[in-house]
Amino acid sequence: MVFRPDSYNNTANVNSQIAFDVGLRNYMLRIYNWMASGLLLTALVSYLVVNTSLGNIFYHKVVLGYRVLGVSPTLLGYMAIFLPLVFVLVMSFGVNRLSTQAAQTLFWLFCAVMGVSMANIFYIYTGESIVRTFVVTAGMFAGMSLWGYITHKDLTGLSSFLAMGLFGLILAMVVNLFFQNSQMGLIINIIGVVIFTGLAASDTQRIKLSYQNLYQYEGNEVVVKASVYDALTMYLNFINLFQFMLQFMGIRQNDN
Repeated sequence: MVFRPDSYNNTANVNSQIAFDVGLRNYMLRIYNWMASGLLLTALVSYLVVNTSLGNIFYHKVVLGYRVLGVSPTLLGYMAIFLPLVFVLVMSFGVNRLSTQAAQTLFWLFCAVMGVSMANIFYIYTGESIVRTFVVTAGMFAGMSLWGYITHKDLTGLSSFLAMGLFGLILAMVVNLFFQNSQMGLIINIIGVVIFTGLAASDTQRIKLSYQNLYQYEGNEVVVKASVYDALTMYLNFINLFQFMLQFMGIRQNDN
């Protein structure tokens, strides 16, 4: 058999592409594992807060018989509500300064604190409706994320549009805190679902494309730390989508 230089180059290119595809799949799997583990930790902490004496530390409960009619955060509860924002800011601005271990630790702490801050939904909505909303959200998120991964359409423009929409959404939510307009609240919830459904796809594509720059560091801590930050992005997209979906699908305790 006679080997030609061009056939050798083609074989090398094929092997290189295969190695890249395997690395990309492993990277995406690492991200989803981080995200799923974070969601599990959040759910576990929320369960403990609601079903143990921890709930009394973070929430004042108005109880009638066996039913909790309402809750209001304690001082620690308010700290738990705003602390996740602090974690996100620290991780965002410290991306180049934090070690891999520090980034991982902050991720776990963030997910745990989110569990405390989200525990109040179990006092407001029935457990069945929360589980149903979670399953629907997971299906929507997985479908859009898969589409973002396999589509050949450039979603950069969509990502920029969604980023501007997110800024407007936050502004509208702040305004509606003062006016408490139900129609405006409905519009905000609809827009929130649209934005975070779209972000599930556009962020997945962005992560996929960014791996081209990370591939050269495969096996290095640079890749591990990047996966933690990307997992945080996807986690936040899921949590926000879930909370907006809960506004539509959640059945309030007092309605039973």
